[in-house]
Amino acid sequence: QVQLVESGGGSVEPGASLRLSCTVSGLPFEYYAVGWFRQAPGKELEGVASVHSRGGATNYADSILGRFTIHRDNAKNTVYLQMDNLKPEDTGVYYCAADRQIENMVPVTTRWMIDNWGQGTQVTVSS
Repeated sequence: QVQLVESGGGSVEPGASLRLSCTVSGLPFEYYAVGWFRQAPGKELEGVASVHSRGGATNYADSILGRFTIHRDNAKNTVYLQMDNLKPEDTGVYYCAADRQIENMVPVTTRWMIDNWGQGTQVTVSS
């Protein structure tokens, strides 16, 4: 059974940092790209960042470029999203996703394109 479990969300003030984790089980992790998505209330799903299966190449959305960093640890079957200088517009539910075919997930806007999803973790940025 494939499982993606997110953790690390929370409520913080603008300018703060959070680190999200996504631990994956039930599939050959090293062969899968993993991405982070977010969805704010009333808004569409947005691809935030992804890390490729081989070589660890990364992709980022323009909205978070320079503030977020994605990193994978294949020994732990875990992908991290380090989020610095958080802004109120970063608020939303953050989901991780894994796929064997799609390496750059940032342009993805619909869930059906990606095979495996986590349940999500809430991030709230507010003063």
